Amino acid sequence: MASLKLSLYVDNSWESNKLNCTVKALNFTDSKCWGPSFLGGGAFVVSPFCNLKNIRVSRLETEELETSDLSLNGDGVDGFEGNLGNECFVTERTNLGREKRKFNVWKRFRRVKRVSRDSNYRSSFREKDRKSMIGFDENVIDSQNGVDFHAENVGPDSSLEQCNEILKQLERGDDDGKVLSFFRWMRKNGKLKRNVNAYNLILRVLGRRGDWNGAESMIKEMNLESGCELTYQVFNTLIYACHKKGLVEFGAKWFHMMLENGVQPNVATFGMLMALYQKGWNVEEAEFTLSKMRNLKFMCQSAYSSMLTIYTRMRLYDKADKIIGFLREDDVILNLENWLVLLNAYCQQGKLLEAEQVLASMKQSGFSPNIVAYNTLITGYGKISNMRDAQCLFADLKRVGVVPDETTYRSMIEGWGRADNYEEARRYYEELKRLGYKPNLSNLYTMLNLQVKHGDEEDVVRTIEEMMHTGSEKSTILGILLQAYEKLEHIHKVPSTLRGSLYDHVLRNQISCSSLVMAYVKNNMIDDALKVLQEKQWKDGLFEDNLYHLLICSCKDFGHPENAVKVFTRMPKSNNPNLHIICSMIDVYSTNNDFVEAEKLYLMLKNSNVKLDMITFSVVVRMYVKFGALEEACSVLDAMEKQKNIVPDTYLLRDMLRIYQRCDKKDKLADLYYKLVKRGVVWDQEMYSCVINCCARALPVDELSRLFDEMLKHGFLPNTVTFNVMLDVYGKSRLFKRAREVFSMAKKHGLADAISYNTLIAAYGRSKDFKNMSSTVKKMHFNGFSVSLEAYNCMLDAYGKEGQMEKFRNILERLKESGHSSDHYTYNIMINIYGELGWIEEVADVLAELKESGIAPDLCSYNTLIKAYGIAGMVESAVDLVKEMRKSGIEPDRITYANLINALRKNDMFLEAVKWSLWMKQIGL
Repeated sequence: MASLKLSLYVDNSWESNKLNCTVKALNFTDSKCWGPSFLGGGAFVVSPFCNLKNIRVSRLETEELETSDLSLNGDGVDGFEGNLGNECFVTERTNLGREKRKFNVWKRFRRVKRVSRDSNYRSSFREKDRKSMIGFDENVIDSQNGVDFHAENVGPDSSLEQCNEILKQLERGDDDGKVLSFFRWMRKNGKLKRNVNAYNLILRVLGRRGDWNGAESMIKEMNLESGCELTYQVFNTLIYACHKKGLVEFGAKWFHMMLENGVQPNVATFGMLMALYQKGWNVEEAEFTLSKMRNLKFMCQSAYSSMLTIYTRMRLYDKADKIIGFLREDDVILNLENWLVLLNAYCQQGKLLEAEQVLASMKQSGFSPNIVAYNTLITGYGKISNMRDAQCLFADLKRVGVVPDETTYRSMIEGWGRADNYEEARRYYEELKRLGYKPNLSNLYTMLNLQVKHGDEEDVVRTIEEMMHTGSEKSTILGILLQAYEKLEHIHKVPSTLRGSLYDHVLRNQISCSSLVMAYVKNNMIDDALKVLQEKQWKDGLFEDNLYHLLICSCKDFGHPENAVKVFTRMPKSNNPNLHIICSMIDVYSTNNDFVEAEKLYLMLKNSNVKLDMITFSVVVRMYVKFGALEEACSVLDAMEKQKNIVPDTYLLRDMLRIYQRCDKKDKLADLYYKLVKRGVVWDQEMYSCVINCCARALPVDELSRLFDEMLKHGFLPNTVTFNVMLDVYGKSRLFKRAREVFSMAKKHGLADAISYNTLIAAYGRSKDFKNMSSTVKKMHFNGFSVSLEAYNCMLDAYGKEGQMEKFRNILERLKESGHSSDHYTYNIMINIYGELGWIEEVADVLAELKESGIAPDLCSYNTLIKAYGIAGMVESAVDLVKEMRKSGIEPDRITYANLINALRKNDMFLEAVKWSLWMKQIGL
């Protein structure tokens, strides 16, 4: 930037005219200032902007564009340079040499009709106009086939100039239908051959009406039928219409059509297009248009400004730097607009050193000190919290004779606010008000944040009142207040600052009320939240239910389920329970381990007329599962199946599979599985694993094998549990080849564990494949797994049942040497093996050892002992065991009585056996 002033040309002609230029001061309440765009230039955005004083604008004569002089003579928007720019700046048409005309800019803009800015806007002719295009309005034609227009008779013999003059005056009127009708008459009477001016006028009408299809047809007609040469004036007329309406896509369409027809644009074309693209922030079209302009060696100052503004606004700073390079490369003579946009681009990027150099170069180029430039720099320094330099700039204003304006003070307030300096921000804030200016919402927001952090509650209250006096929405003020206190984690101070009309607004407005209550709940101020809800004055039952539901869920999510209970117990009671609230409370009570209250709510729903949905069933099922009431969970699932409109989701389906497995409901598992297959549910990895793990005992081995292969085919890797389940399935089915494949796959992925080895050992043991069983035990030990108690139990059971008692004793000895303590399964195996052999003394020793170890016999132990005593002929001891079981709190099962009855029969005690059989039937076994 040091060489900036050397590489850029200065428009010295501006200096001679600048004293004759004035512009009305603009007042902005935002940190960004928009200057309305003109025909040849773009909407100029510099942040921040202020009042521009003592500058008169040399504008594109839009009044000329509304007359036919320009169009009929081939001029108009087409004859002007593209730097027709912004109303805030001075531009000149140095290459045209035409006389400038002065007019009231705002008078012209007040006459512009408001139109839709929809890019797909396609207005068509009114029905009456369509008719008039087909046949000329008979009321306009007299009996001599002439046209009565202001006492002038026009007929087929009228000259082309006369017809064009009438068309021009009609176009200036308010009735577009007459214009279209007369144009139709001119076509019928051969007045359009090579009549470019007439077509330009009718294109202006069509553009004003937004009839783009009609305009396109008219261009084709004038080129192909009327022999008119297409020039930039034709397309500029339509581009100008798009510019006024803000129709970016249609403006780009006409430009591309212009290029496709080999028509070369002029400077005004690029100025209008770039201004239009700036309005719509259309980067792609702007880049294409600027590239085309540079290739054609046109010089449109406002086009560069528009492109630079677009890039800066969209934070495309690297591309913005390239445009600055183009300014140097293309030897652009910078006008005031260019300088200010350039200054803003550097400030937005935080390159304040370069921005200072731009300001210096701007002064050296003959531009007097400008408040906009200083405000831009002050804002730039404020954004990076460099208030020392911002303060220097502020002090420099008096030296250069520039009076600080409203924007200056606002920028200083924002800068000191970012620097967290409450005293300085307050000083400029008070000075702003003393000078008669009103702080904008951003200033008030800054002061409110500083006062929350550094001031007292009374300062906060005063600022809130000021914000309300400025007309700010009370809901917005409340949001700012809550955000400021939440940021500092001082939300507990809100109740003391929320007073007067703002608090009344909260009580009357349900949106603001819900915002405040949610803030209280989030910060564990449940009593304050409930107080607001009790004092509220709005009534909306549906909204209130949704709010209470949201509060309950929020309390649970924030880790305060006890607050959810408070909200629920204090909410208004209703005869019609809200399903969502009750469902959430069942979940909350389950979280609090309060099973009684959770079940009470479910039973209340069950007895009401409310139909439960899928989510409620899911919550209730999980509630029963958590408290171990699996049978009740199954009954809930049965009730759900009766409601045919309930479609369980993936999570509920997996819960159902696990519950049915734990309850050993094989039929339910099989039915659910085939329903899943029939429904065509998309299965993920977890669903495959869950189905295989839960349905292993409910499905045929072939179906399980197919499902497992399908899982692998879809690229899902089974987990360790699923591998072990399939090992058990294949082992019990004696499909050892498949079992070894599964085991190898699990080992390959590092998913084989001790249970995997135990499962394989047990499978070999059941099949009496002692060689592979022993080999697997060695591999287990070799691969770093110590031989587990389960593995020893499997080997004991296998060798014992095969009668290989020597190996049985060896395994038993190795078990004792390994340090593992025998469990119920170990003792039950020993009792069963010794009992089968009739070794009653060994059975007695095992029983004594079992009791000495502190492990009381379980149901399986008693059943095994009864069987052993029966084999040994000790029937009385077997009967005594049944009595002992009951004393120990163990209820005999079907196997217990079956073993006892078999023992009685084997010992010829048939009468006693019959009595026990009748007893079994009586108790329902």
